[in-house]
Amino acid sequence: MLLLLLLGTTDILKSSLIIFVVGGPGCGKETQCKNMATKYGFCHVGLGQLLRQEAQKSTHRGRQIRDMMLQGLLVPSGLILDMISKNMLSHPESRGFLIDGFPQELKQAKEFERITMVQRVLHRGQVEHRAEDCEVVMFRHLATYYTLCEPVLTFYQQKKLLRNISAEEAPENIFAKCCSVIESLW
Repeated sequence: MLLLLLLGTTDILKSSLIIFVVGGPGCGKETQCKNMATKYGFCHVGLGQLLRQEAQKSTHRGRQIRDMMLQGLLVPSGLILDMISKNMLSHPESRGFLIDGFPQELKQAKEFERITMVQRVLHRGQVEHRAEDCEVVMFRHLATYYTLCEPVLTFYQQKKLLRNISAEEAPENIFAKCCSVIESLW
């Protein structure tokens, strides 16, 4: 299941639409975000990509993030919010942001507002050579997703900001549905 969460704008990014794209590991978030970013001129803020880039650095923070990712654990909210905010603020001209893979828990969803499935993952790990996409880590990540993300979805569903899109179809069909949601906002 791919979920689009529709949010308002921040003061600094006055005319920008902010859309959280959440879903289980390997459901196609990154693929759909890339397609929507191209079609609508949005900035794609991929949490996974930001984390992987940081994890490759030989800094204390980079090593800390790398260790957590390899264990299938969530990176602390403060680090994540810092990386996402900096990325967004470096693109103030963007008409919209697709934030891929965030929020992962209710605390992150609330904090962000305050300041501003198995084979697919394994295949992606083989194709893209992501260290965190091995079977053991992936099962831990799935367990974490189901434990922590459900309250986030309920939170946004109650605010009527959640749109469900099945991730079981062909990528082009999923993309068409994502586009339909975005276009319904204008």
